[in-house]
Amino acid sequence: MHHTTADLSADTPAEAAAEAAAQYHALALFSGGLDSILAIKVLQEQGLRVLGLHFVSPFFGKPHLRKHWRDTYGIEAVNVDIRRAYLDMLVRPAHGFGKHLNPCVDCKILMLAHARTLLPKYGATFLVSGEVLGQRPMSQRADALNLIRKSAGVKELLLRPLSAQKLDPTPMEESGLVDRALLPGIWGRGRKDQLALAAHFGITLIPTPAGGCNLAEAEASARYLPILKNLADPHPRDFALSHLGRQYWAGGYWLSIGRNQRDNEALEAARRPTDLLFRLRDLPGPMALGRQYAPAEDAFSRGLAGQNPQAWPEDVLADAAAFAASYSPKARALGGPGAACVPVLLRQGDTATELCVVPARQTQLAWTEPKPAALAAWKKRS
Repeated sequence: MHHTTADLSADTPAEAAAEAAAQYHALALFSGGLDSILAIKVLQEQGLRVLGLHFVSPFFGKPHLRKHWRDTYGIEAVNVDIRRAYLDMLVRPAHGFGKHLNPCVDCKILMLAHARTLLPKYGATFLVSGEVLGQRPMSQRADALNLIRKSAGVKELLLRPLSAQKLDPTPMEESGLVDRALLPGIWGRGRKDQLALAAHFGITLIPTPAGGCNLAEAEASARYLPILKNLADPHPRDFALSHLGRQYWAGGYWLSIGRNQRDNEALEAARRPTDLLFRLRDLPGPMALGRQYAPAEDAFSRGLAGQNPQAWPEDVLADAAAFAASYSPKARALGGPGAACVPVLLRQGDTATELCVVPARQTQLAWTEPKPAALAAWKKRS
C-alpha cells in the first residue's frame, strides 16, 4: 500500500519559503521511477535546473521518499496533493479506463494541467515528462501523447526528453534553451536504452519498474469499485481503509475484518466517530469496522445525497456482528444449531453497547468479498 494519507506539508516554514524562492528552468512530473529520474538527469546534464513535482493521490505516491531522491539521485522534489481532484476525475474519466480501474490518459492530463499552474511559483518556463513513445499501450501511443498535451493545455510547454528524437521539436529546443542534439530518442517497451542511460549517469540503484499505481492492479481495483459506487463523497481515507484486513460488502453495507493483531490496531486507528467497531467481549478474535457513510443515489453519482451517514438498522448490526464473530475459532466452536449466543461489544464514538449473536459465516445478508470479476462485469455494463 502506498503512503497516500501521509502529511504532505512536511516542510518547515523555512524550507517551504526556500522552495518558493528558488528559480528553476523547468518543472518535471516525477514519480520516482527510472524514466522520471532520467528525464530530469538528461536536462540537468545540460545545466538546467529542474524541480520534480511528486503528485500524490489516494492510489499512488511516496511522499516520504523526497530525502532519498535528493541524496541518491541529486533530484529536488516537492509533494503535490491532488487527492481530491483525482477522486473527482475518477468518477467518470473522459477517456475511459485501462485494463482495470486505471484512467491513465485523464490522470496524465490532470497532472500536467495542475503542473502548468505551478510554473509562475517557481519561475519555470516549461514542463517535463518522462513518457516514452510506445512504452504503454493506453497512454503512450503517439496519438495519446498528442491528445494529452492538447487537453492539458501544455502543447507549447511540454518536453518529453527521453523520446525527443522521435517527436517533433518543441519551442524549448527550437529556442536553444534545450540542446535537442543531446536528447535521446528512446521508444518501445524495452528497458535496454534506459538502463544504458542510467549507467551513463552512474545510477546504480534502479527503481523497480511498474507497480506504481494501485488502480492498475486487479485486486486493489476490485476493492475500490464498491466505494466509488456506493459513497456519495469518498474520502482518501476510505480507500486506505479498503487495504486493511478482509473486505466485505452486503449491498451498500461495508465491513472490514482484521486478520491479525496488526490489522486490529490499524482498524482501531482508522476509526471515525461515525464508524462501528465490533469485538468479542470474552473471547479472542478479530476486530471489525463497519463504515457508515452518506450513500450515493445511484452507481457512480457523487454529491447528490445528503452528507449525513446512513445509520445501520439493528438487524444489520446483528448480522455483521455474527459474521465477524465467525472469524474467531473459539467463538465458532460455540456455534451451531441451538447454540448459545456470544457477547459482542459494539462501539460508536464514545458509546458502547452489547449484542449477543450466534457466530455464522453464512448470514442473511450474505457478506461477500469484492472480486476482480465484478470490476470486469461493471466495465462491460458501463
